[in-house]
Amino acid sequence: MSFHIDSPDLSKLIMVGDRVLIKPRLAEERTRAGLYLPPGVHEKEKLYSGYVIKVGPGYPVPAVQDIDEPWKDKQEEVKYVPLQPREGDLAVYLQSSVFEIELKSEKYVIVPHSAILLLIRDTDLFD
Repeated sequence: MSFHIDSPDLSKLIMVGDRVLIKPRLAEERTRAGLYLPPGVHEKEKLYSGYVIKVGPGYPVPAVQDIDEPWKDKQEEVKYVPLQPREGDLAVYLQSSVFEIELKSEKYVIVPHSAILLLIRDTDLFD
């Protein structure tokens, strides 16, 4: 299932909770031996990879209410346990858990943090 978004740019997208926005890598069109693969071959694969574009705030942690200390200010601000992925990481994820979206005729996927199996972080990539 794919969903089309008419937003002008990625900076206006806000990821919610433990969700990660990933730009899928293009599948290889040829094997190592040089044979060209038909388009339907990659659709049956369970694992995909792509680059992390945006990361949600993480898992929400409930605020602690101190009943014994009424003089303290009550905090309504939600705190989060941060997620491991960072922008630019290469992520290997399960295809069965993703939601596809299309933005400016580019395909992106929204992946829950639990569906990401592996991260490859190359700090020299952006230097």
